[in-house]
Amino acid sequence: MENRDRGNQSVTELILLGFENLPELQTLLFLVFLVIYIVTMAGNILIAALVVADQHLHTPMYFFLGNLSCLETCYSSTVLPKMLASLLSGDRTISVSSCIIQFYFFGALVATECCLLAVMSYDRYLAICKPLHYSAFMNDRFSLQLAAGSWLSGLTVSTNTACWVSQMIFCGPNEIDHFFCDYIALLKLSCSDTSKMVLVIFLLSFIMILLPFILTLTSYVCIISTILRIPSTTGRQKAFSTCSSHLIMVTVFYGTLIIVYMLPDTTALRDLNKVFSVFYTVLTPLANPLIYSLRNKEVKEALRKALSETMTSITNHKLCGRFLLVN
Repeated sequence: MENRDRGNQSVTELILLGFENLPELQTLLFLVFLVIYIVTMAGNILIAALVVADQHLHTPMYFFLGNLSCLETCYSSTVLPKMLASLLSGDRTISVSSCIIQFYFFGALVATECCLLAVMSYDRYLAICKPLHYSAFMNDRFSLQLAAGSWLSGLTVSTNTACWVSQMIFCGPNEIDHFFCDYIALLKLSCSDTSKMVLVIFLLSFIMILLPFILTLTSYVCIISTILRIPSTTGRQKAFSTCSSHLIMVTVFYGTLIIVYMLPDTTALRDLNKVFSVFYTVLTPLANPLIYSLRNKEVKEALRKALSETMTSITNHKLCGRFLLVN
């Protein structure tokens, strides 16, 4: 037993198999994910910048949207760079410490996103169901507390989980049949007793994923119920338009997250699991700026205004340069 433990401790590198079963598509996958990463980063950074720069977007709803965009930027950078490097170079190895670090940030951001989505749904609940009390309840201070609480909760929970994972001993085979370091895969590779770890993760997942989901679901049941009671069609459409973008994001994120972790872990469904994992790790951050920019009048107006001011500034700069040259 002692010799086995020594051998287990010698495993310092893991292999992320990713999409190695599609060797003929490696270049295409690299290009597709590279484009997705660039668009995701540009789109989310643009939305965060618009929220900061445009005075009309200085409201709780857009403050939370700015936080979500910052989160999605970090989220994509946790998974995609390593995946892109593996697809380009063919080197799928990752050290155990790097894998735990990736797991830490990934877990923290998933938990934070669950809390932020719940906070955003509560904000829409107050705006639609309690419009007369909205300004009193959702003031700047309370908005800041909700956003900070979401980030701190995610980081705290993930820190505790990562500390548990870092104490585990890993043994061969050292292959993870995934494109990122997921906690289920790490538990399978461990030679340590993981029964307590499984219980801890279950409890933390219940607190940080299931409870925010229930709060989000409850908020939208109340919102939809209130909207259906509005007598005019125009009023219903206007009320629904204020929360439809967020509802789409919630559906995509939780829908794929639940499918991934509810599907039985069988060989036949493993590739399907990867496909759905791509949805909530790669496509959800991409969808955030697209959904909010295409479906939101205020964001589109802020973007149009910013582009107009930029073009005017460039034109004035060119005219000024020509004037100086002439003189």
